[in-house]
Amino acid sequence: MSTPTLGVWKFTSCDGCQLTLLDCEDELLALAGQVRIAQFLEASSAVVGGPYDVSLVEGSISTPDEAERIQRIRAESRVLVAIGACATAGGIQALRNFADVDEFRSVVYAAPQYIDTLATSTAISEHVDVDFELRGCPIDRHQLLEVLTAYLAGRKPDLPDTSVCTECKRRGLTCVMVAHGTPCLGPVTHAGCGALCPAYGRGCFGCFGPMTNPNVPALTAQLRVLGMAEDEVDRVFRTFTVSSFERER
Repeated sequence: MSTPTLGVWKFTSCDGCQLTLLDCEDELLALAGQVRIAQFLEASSAVVGGPYDVSLVEGSISTPDEAERIQRIRAESRVLVAIGACATAGGIQALRNFADVDEFRSVVYAAPQYIDTLATSTAISEHVDVDFELRGCPIDRHQLLEVLTAYLAGRKPDLPDTSVCTECKRRGLTCVMVAHGTPCLGPVTHAGCGALCPAYGRGCFGCFGPMTNPNVPALTAQLRVLGMAEDEVDRVFRTFTVSSFERER
């Protein structure tokens, strides 16, 4: 039986999710003994052509070239996993979806006529079929290893589908919203980070995106109870996964 091949691909992103894979260190060495890493430019310039048994895709689709390239990668991949907030929700750069991208381009770049970009930043799943989405900004290393080992073993990944609030409860953390009136997206955000921000007294920023069937209207009402104006509520939701949360509102 041939060794399974792994491809890791970058689109519009900061590379943080790919670095999470590199940060696995000992686990990555063990994984490298079980798979053939055929494409991973963050780690090596050596490239082996497809097809690939598993492809990890980081980043959103933000340019015409990316929209074409993801089609080729999908065609060459038996399993395609979108990793991170950019790949699963368009990322924080999806703020462009609610504004004039031409205006942004003219302000940011000295020669905007040379910038070839799309008017929107969108998730990988809006362009091709995705077998699994791994949330986070960046993704959690343990969840990443679970997804990789699951697909290489031919089973479905076993990951939580609850809210960050459940992780707070398990850690015995005091609710920052109840105790201190701190805005927090934990009640509507997909678990997986281990309640990292609330553990340090900060409200959840929602970087893992909406959980399944989130009650966003109820949380919005509670944010208003805390005295937040409409524009302040908008800013709370318009962060790492702005596109996904806007669909829920």
